[in-house]
Amino acid sequence: MSRRPGPPEVVAPARRLRALLAEAVRALAAAGIPTARLDAEWLLADLLGVDRVALYAGAPGVGEPDAARYAALVARRAGHEPLQRLLGWEEFRGLRLRVAPAVLIPRPETELLVDWALALTPPGATVADVGTGSGCIACALAAERPDVRVIASDGSSAALAVAAENVRALGLEGAVTLRAGDLLEPLAGTAPVDLLVSNPPYIPSDVIASLPREVREWEPRAALDGGEDGMALSRRIIAGAPAVLRAGGALLMEIGEGQAEPLATAMALAGFRDVATRRDLHGVERLIAGWVTAQEPD
Repeated sequence: MSRRPGPPEVVAPARRLRALLAEAVRALAAAGIPTARLDAEWLLADLLGVDRVALYAGAPGVGEPDAARYAALVARRAGHEPLQRLLGWEEFRGLRLRVAPAVLIPRPETELLVDWALALTPPGATVADVGTGSGCIACALAAERPDVRVIASDGSSAALAVAAENVRALGLEGAVTLRAGDLLEPLAGTAPVDLLVSNPPYIPSDVIASLPREVREWEPRAALDGGEDGMALSRRIIAGAPAVLRAGGALLMEIGEGQAEPLATAMALAGFRDVATRRDLHGVERLIAGWVTAQEPD
């Protein structure tokens, strides 16, 4: 006598969630993602609208539509699409910033740039952020120094649209002014600024092909490519900076490995004094700053 089939098995929420996570971790690890578990947790937590701790503390239920969406996200991450692109945001100095294909994902090295910029910025100063991208530098400066006015420029209208979203989302419309144009062009004819800060493209063109897949395949090339030696745009900024800086003002830039010495020479030739560099957490000279000579009184 055959048995009548029983009701379908009901999978407990905690068990289903653990199974989804385990499958995602296996797929990401097999694809060579070094942070497989962390990425799997971030993707599921963001999809469900909870923090990562809640994945284990509360065991939220995962329905079939969410499970399908999660599988699609995991597949994209297994293809080395950056986690931040899949989430749609990156945290930078405590600010959640939207990221998109048009902008470079903010890096920890650039947080060091903001540290130095804050130290160099006098009260009530005007700061220009050239090549603002996502607006991470401009937004961080404005958020941490409400007395400062920031002019943020970019030659990409798509990048400026992302920066504008971040400025609005953080309530910084009164502190950050966005301008379109190539490098220092948007500053022409305006009052001199106290500090010019920039994270320009500084990767040599022939090095880009050797970068990790997350970078070479997914980041905008225009935000990476610094020309044959990586310093083409940095040199242009150095050459034009004295004309837009007040006397005694400073230029501060993020630079690539091995670029400190030639760029320090270029800054000295352009009239900058007391040129100094700072190293990143890996010991690379990553930042360079110099001051325009103050005019002697008549």
